[in-house]
Amino acid sequence: MKFSRFLLSPLLMLGLLASSASSAAEPLKTVRIATVAYSNAGKITFNGPTYLMDKDPWLKEQLAQRGVELQWVPAATASVGTFVNEEFANKRIDFAFYGDLPSIILNASGVATQLIAAGGIGNNVYLVVPPDSTATSIDDLKGKRVALHRGRPWELSFAKLLESRNLAFDDFRLFNLNPQAGGAALSAGRIDGLFTLSDAFLLEDKKVGKIIWSSKQAPLDWKMRAELFGAKDFIAQNPEVTQLVVDAYLKALKWASQDEHKAEYIALLSQSGQPQSVLLREVQGEAWKDHFSPLINATLRQHYADGIAYSLQSKLIRKDVNVDNLLDDRFVKQGLKNLNLTEEWK
Repeated sequence: MKFSRFLLSPLLMLGLLASSASSAAEPLKTVRIATVAYSNAGKITFNGPTYLMDKDPWLKEQLAQRGVELQWVPAATASVGTFVNEEFANKRIDFAFYGDLPSIILNASGVATQLIAAGGIGNNVYLVVPPDSTATSIDDLKGKRVALHRGRPWELSFAKLLESRNLAFDDFRLFNLNPQAGGAALSAGRIDGLFTLSDAFLLEDKKVGKIIWSSKQAPLDWKMRAELFGAKDFIAQNPEVTQLVVDAYLKALKWASQDEHKAEYIALLSQSGQPQSVLLREVQGEAWKDHFSPLINATLRQHYADGIAYSLQSKLIRKDVNVDNLLDDRFVKQGLKNLNLTEEWK
């Protein structure tokens, strides 16, 4: 299956073309923001900073003063990339918090979005093997069965790890499994390795896996990333509203990045089902404030440039994406000034 087709079907483009002419002239009534959401005790809980943005009435009130309604669009973790890309293509959302490869694929298909605020230094990824495995590195898994969820942001991290060891995807028997299915396969002894997220710690806790590598040992641009993206035409037509969304995001990041709020924020994140012990190990050894940096900097630019190059090489996309057109730092810079946060992140 071609991942570009998986994430954006040609039929969706027809709806995009049909609606583009009429939508531009309509007055803005609603701002729609997609974000990862979880079902918790029968209630929908948003992920990370968007939880804080939703609970803080500031953005809702600012938009209401302009006659605009705020609408959150929940996305399940299992299909974030597919869902968000389809919503952007059909003009059913204006902003979204999601990862790198899906956004690159979307832009290569002709649906233009822009990264308008970074999502911190990114999340770590892990290489896990069975507890009795003698493997100590990715080299030891050459020719063996390795699970990786293809087309998701951490595929790029896996590709960078392989490249650093002069290895290629063809050197492994790859199984396209999501983290949950991959963990089950590892537990059952059906695979020899799993490249996954922080759920790796749960596998260790259950004594069905052991971590032999993580991106904490690698350059920052190897981490898995998710940022705030906006539809390019919406941004161009509604710069004031875009600035409000970014300012609200910065306010949430400022609160979450303070050490005195770390315990409370970790508790909020645990509503996703991840134990607090796992969440704390995920950030152990890294500066807490850095996990909330919104800066669009050289590290982030390199990450997306590498992602575009990888997507072309692996034929995830057929058309190049200009990384400088993809990144737009105007709103972060202005937002930091608006909120007196210019010295907050460096």
